[in-house]
Amino acid sequence: MSRALLSHILHRPPLLLAYAVLRDLAAASALLPSPLTLFFVGFLPVVWLRRSRGAERGGALPSRLRTLRLNCSVAEATASSDEAPAPPARKTRVVSGVQPTGLVHLGNYLGAIKNWVSLQDLYETLFFIVDLHAITLPYEAPQLSKATRSTAAIYLACGIDSSKASIFVQSHVRAHVELMWLLSSSTPIGWLNRMIQFKEKSRKAGDENVGVALLTYPVLMASDILLYQSDLVPVGEDQTQHLELTREIAERVNNLYGGRKWKKMGGRGGSLFKVPEALIPPAGARVMSLTDGLSKMSKSAPSDQSRINLLDPKDVIMNKIKRCKTDSFPGLEFDNPERPECNNLLSIYQIITGKTKEEVIRECENMNWGSFKITLTDALIDHLQPIQVRYEEIMSDPGYLDGVLLEGSGKAAEIADITLNNVYQAMGFLRR
Repeated sequence: MSRALLSHILHRPPLLLAYAVLRDLAAASALLPSPLTLFFVGFLPVVWLRRSRGAERGGALPSRLRTLRLNCSVAEATASSDEAPAPPARKTRVVSGVQPTGLVHLGNYLGAIKNWVSLQDLYETLFFIVDLHAITLPYEAPQLSKATRSTAAIYLACGIDSSKASIFVQSHVRAHVELMWLLSSSTPIGWLNRMIQFKEKSRKAGDENVGVALLTYPVLMASDILLYQSDLVPVGEDQTQHLELTREIAERVNNLYGGRKWKKMGGRGGSLFKVPEALIPPAGARVMSLTDGLSKMSKSAPSDQSRINLLDPKDVIMNKIKRCKTDSFPGLEFDNPERPECNNLLSIYQIITGKTKEEVIRECENMNWGSFKITLTDALIDHLQPIQVRYEEIMSDPGYLDGVLLEGSGKAAEIADITLNNVYQAMGFLRR
């Protein structure tokens, strides 16, 4: 009886053996002496494993057996306390911010904030007020915190939803500054000297009035982006150089400290930073000045007439549009290089109204400037009034605004601290 049972078990096909082994062992243990039972327990898995390997060498295993072996491996990995389960897949992450210097204007809104509202429904989003960048040029200290709160309120008034996006203040997450210092050690000075905005701003301010921060703030911008392992960064066409620098810094640090070098330091290996891509809006990426169609609308422009601020009252908006620069060409048209102001004003109208280029052309091509300015003014006032009303509501409830910023900085810090600790580890710092 025992010899028959042994033959019965050992001569089964490999596919059936895996399913029958426990049942037959139970029968064997009841019929055979204890030492022989132990022999079966130790011997049969070896026989099964050898047959399985032989099947792999001789051809593909039956699909049911492959599935079984895969399931066994997963179960063993899950049961092991030494191996962490694979992290769940996350949504594509988008990070961006606006400085709190000056008043948020139409260029900030149409080029950035308005686009964020749609992005928050598609991606994991982090939007912050970049107050650390605001001190790279001379500023009024008493106004900084006030402007920071105002900018945060404008984010919310424009439609950023704190239940969908993390809204926070840059300086409230200290990892921004720490990572910037670590990245600075790997950023060649020549990379910073070639930055166009540094050259322009330093030439205007004069060398004696330019702080080191104006030169190094692109490294802080890289820190802002890389800290959150950002996939996409919304940028205007004039900011692509900064993002390209961020990509270069990420690749350089990955090569210097990532991969096997990081693994030898006790890390997981691989890249320390994700190399981000640019997300350039199809329209409104660069809103130009009302007084010069070749210059970007800017907070730093000396004349307030050059921009429309989001909180400008109706009469101010009307006056600015009435006095804005135009040309003497007949009709209105897009994309004529000889008519930058015309293209700018039509683009603003297109984005504010949500119309297509074709619809705007059909509506406006035969208008004169007087008629179009009235049409544009009405559209701007209608669009901005709900934002201004909501802004006043938010500013009248400081507890609500503080709660939003506190929650946002907490969520951001959770992500940032993981990246920062990995960089400290890879660069060889003593563990805290």
